[in-house]
Amino acid sequence: MNAITKVSTVRVPKAGEMVASQLRRKIVLGELKEGDQLPSESVLMEQFGVSRPTLREAFRILEAEGAITVRRGVRGGARVQVPDINVAARHIGLLLQYRGALLSDVYEVRAVLEPAAARMAARRRTSADLARLQEVVDRHRESVDDPGGAFAADAEFHQLIVELSGNETLQILAGMLTNIIREGDRSYAESHDWQHEQELAKIAVRAHSRLVELIRKRSGEEAEELWRKHLAESAKVVLGDRATATVVELLS
Repeated sequence: MNAITKVSTVRVPKAGEMVASQLRRKIVLGELKEGDQLPSESVLMEQFGVSRPTLREAFRILEAEGAITVRRGVRGGARVQVPDINVAARHIGLLLQYRGALLSDVYEVRAVLEPAAARMAARRRTSADLARLQEVVDRHRESVDDPGGAFAADAEFHQLIVELSGNETLQILAGMLTNIIREGDRSYAESHDWQHEQELAKIAVRAHSRLVELIRKRSGEEAEELWRKHLAESAKVVLGDRATATVVELLS
């Protein structure tokens, strides 16, 4: 019996993609730093042995990634910039909308990432970290009568917990969901009276205070469990009867 060999098609990168890859590598390795002006088009064309359309295709790829900014015109050119997490956040937001992802999915992932961050923060925290956490909690407590101030302090506390995990990958993953989470929280707040929001703010301040104490004691597992329960309860409140709502319904 003859064996049937399956042949898979290997996609060969286009010249523009290959040039973009080489320039991207220089940026990642620090050979090209933020703010550096790239050589002129004629120099780069000669360096890579490509045509102007090919080079400009490479520029379009890197510009879409947020790795460079391109200024058109006689005095234009390309300049290096460090990609911002907001670029990834916009892409993930669009992808979630296209896939019809549920808003509850986003909150569920948050309840996986942030508790892990709390455990890491408890293990790695410094005195300066504790001071930063306490400052945000105090500001949150003082702003329970101010809708905007309380909302901002709450969001800052969540972001700080992730930052203090010291894990770059976790920070990026959590950061990509931040805009959706904040929009979900904001949408909920706008549909309820402020007295109700005040009560929720007070509950949040108490939970945040307990978490800071556990981080102070370096009780990582307890911090993780507390934060998991807090986020689960928060998600129940915020989602309410929107458990089957999609990200596109929220952001459209």
